[in-house]
Amino acid sequence: MSVKRDKIVNFCREYLKVSDFEDYCFNGLQIEGKQDVKKIVTGVSFSQKLIKEAIKRKADMIIVHHGVFVREIGSPLELKGVMKNRIKMVLQNDINLCGFHLPLDAHLVIGNNASLCKLLGVKNIKPLYVGCQGELEKKMDFKKFAELVKKKLNTNVYTINAGGNFVKKIGIISGGASDYFEIAKDAGLDTYMCGEIKEGAVRKIEEAEINFISAGHYNTEKLGIKNLGELLSKKFNIQVEFVDIPCDI
Repeated sequence: MSVKRDKIVNFCREYLKVSDFEDYCFNGLQIEGKQDVKKIVTGVSFSQKLIKEAIKRKADMIIVHHGVFVREIGSPLELKGVMKNRIKMVLQNDINLCGFHLPLDAHLVIGNNASLCKLLGVKNIKPLYVGCQGELEKKMDFKKFAELVKKKLNTNVYTINAGGNFVKKIGIISGGASDYFEIAKDAGLDTYMCGEIKEGAVRKIEEAEINFISAGHYNTEKLGIKNLGELLSKKFNIQVEFVDIPCDI
């Protein structure tokens, strides 16, 4: 059984409400391939490793969270080097490439941040910029909560214990979002979690007196794309495989 490419793409764009976002990339079909899709491979980030896995698994479409970004191809267009080679490989094999970035972070049902909240036992989930905020049923020791994050995500964590010894009200914005700690602070949260931290944010977070956890860009952004694949598999009765290409950063 096959499904028309545009049917899949249009469903994703509508479900994720991509028109609500200003992003660093186009959210949707980024590289056009064959019209009929029998199999989809999903992954966090566009790479040659992922493309090779898609070819090996005879996929007609790749859907990722980190697709082709404007800064990687230049504006005006300057397609060369690593990105040229990736795109060449996709075109040669007539594979569709779709990318969904901020809309997949922010979605309150299948998105990265809502999924992280659910995984960590955070309740009463509400939006926090492109992330989510909520609270634990009972306050938890900060070190124990950091260990919970480490265990649930199978990741390394970097922590700053500047907001007290206990965790109750939590904000999560996955990926490279350490600069948004002030959004969490202004929302009255005691703990903020993201995927990676910039050196310049360390002292600022300490001075803002908020607890902080960095849990890895890749590992905080696996759940959304996996959920999207599972949704597409059920809706269209089509084969979808998530390809994990681990990255501790």
